[in-house]
Parts: sequence; structure tokens; C-alpha cells
Amino acid sequence: MRMTVRLDLPREAGSIPAVRRLLRCALTVLHVDHPSRDDLEIAITEACTNVVKHASGAESFEVRLDVADDHCAIDVCDDGDGFDPDACAGTPEASSERGRGLLLIKALGENVRMHSVPRRGSLIHFEKSFA
Repeated sequence: MRMTVRLDLPREAGSIPAVRRLLRCALTVLHVDHPSRDDLEIAITEACTNVVKHASGAESFEVRLDVADDHCAIDVCDDGDGFDPDACAGTPEASSERGRGLLLIKALGENVRMHSVPRRGSLIHFEKSFA
């Protein structure tokens, strides 16, 4: 079985739990193991939170889920001002309350790719294979 979903969402905090619930439902229907579900929920929450907090100039964003029996691919994209992925590559200070989202996505996902063009938007892509 395979499930593909494309969502166009307003760039607001209420969109984040809606995406997370949809992902959780899709993964549950496909009987994906709990550790993989948890990893993907955290990763998609971080990706969407980054858009809501940082995608200046964007009114909405898009989430694409492609879930199969053994694999999930997720794209989160916006048409905001963009960001410099290299500038976000470092480790935040231990006392910092921010700056861990991309690190978490990289740690929990596979084949993580980030693409951003100034004033044209950003894309975060990540995948997860299931046992």
C-alpha cells in the first residue's frame, strides 16, 4: 500500500499539529513501527516549525508526504525569503533555547537535503526507511 498526500497550509502555528496528526494517521494505517513514527513526527514538527517561525514573506507552505510499506519521504517547502543552509550547519550553544531543528531532522531522517534561494523559498527533504 502507498499513500501520497499534498497539503497547502497557512503559515501559522495551528498548521503544525494538523500535519503531525495526518502523518501519524498515515503511518498507523500502514503499520509503521513506533520508533520510526516517533522519529518522523519529531522531524516533520521541526521542519514545519522552521517555516512558521522563519519563512519571512511566505503566507503559506506546502507539505508532501509519500508513505509506503517500507519508506517515507517528506518535503516541506515555502516561498519565503530563504535561508543559508551552511550558516545553520553549526551546533548551538548548550544554553541556547533555539537552533536544534535542522540537527534533529538530520539525526532522525535519512537522505536529508536542504535547498534555499534568496527571496524564492526553501525546501527541506528527508526520508526514513522502516524495518
